[in-house]
Amino acid sequence: MTAAAERTQENATDVLAVARDQVLDRGVGLTRDQVLAVLRLGDERLEDLLALAHEVRMKWCGPEVEVEGIISLKTGGCPEDCHFCSQSGRFPTPVRSAWLDIPGLVAAAKQTAATGATEFCIVAAVRGPDARLMSQVRDGIKAIRDSGNDIQIACSLGMLTQEQVDELVAMGVHRYNHNLETARSHFPQVVTTHTWEERWDTLRMVREAGMEVCSGGILGMGETDEQRAEFAVQLAELDPHEVPMNFLIPQPGTPYEQYEPIEGRAALKLVAAFRLALPRTMLRFAGGRELTLGDLGAEQGMLGGINAIIVGNYLTNLGRPAQQDLDMLADLKMPIKALGDTL
Repeated sequence: MTAAAERTQENATDVLAVARDQVLDRGVGLTRDQVLAVLRLGDERLEDLLALAHEVRMKWCGPEVEVEGIISLKTGGCPEDCHFCSQSGRFPTPVRSAWLDIPGLVAAAKQTAATGATEFCIVAAVRGPDARLMSQVRDGIKAIRDSGNDIQIACSLGMLTQEQVDELVAMGVHRYNHNLETARSHFPQVVTTHTWEERWDTLRMVREAGMEVCSGGILGMGETDEQRAEFAVQLAELDPHEVPMNFLIPQPGTPYEQYEPIEGRAALKLVAAFRLALPRTMLRFAGGRELTLGDLGAEQGMLGGINAIIVGNYLTNLGRPAQQDLDMLADLKMPIKALGDTL
């Protein structure tokens, strides 16, 4: 073994040993430099890294997996220029503006509950909700409840005012998703029509109002390893209840349509690194996992720190059939979190 290889092996052993003491034993997430060291581990250390991340997940979060379905209430026509998004009205994508009616929303919530999911997220492609959208959400939630469906309801409606935050609380929305998307230092290369700080402010108001905070992002948008480490610790600082992990799906017509998807082993390394940075947080597999990881990679991710999953289709992309993911969880002997446990 060369001297360089010996140093690499020594560094790998050191960071995993530190993580075992700091994260597994004491529940303290990794720092930015420590996350970066994890991301720079050689592929020969991946199995050990995933095993440690799984131990951390089991100790600090337990064996249960939260299952969620999502539906788009308002699709396309968004005025923002998020460079990854096929729903931006600024790019020549195939997605066109459309609204889902209330019966369609109720049916989607029923189908989601039938999979065993405990969470149903209503999403809209907007900068922030106007009066019409807030009215649709209010009427939709009432219709879902009137149908006898007691599934937990989350929303993702863009940036909010304090009045809108209070309205959602009054509607019974228990969790709000608003992704920071990427590291603060990289955000201006991804979005120019609003700021990272504006997103942070919405999340602060959501937390202060008593709703659960859901915030993650998309990996593979040209960010460096240093920025991926930065992003992980910024999310840890936010201390969200849930972090969705998306991997870029290059969307036709967007500025990122030619980007190459993250390689599978690198994606698994990111999953484990984020778990070690966020030992007590729900870490959810979201968009892009099918393209990036495939079936085997999904199982490895579930054994490498993930403890929540979106089943079925995403907003403008197909996912795996819900039953396929439920069968995977059964094969892995991972119990699905019961609805009663979320109330």
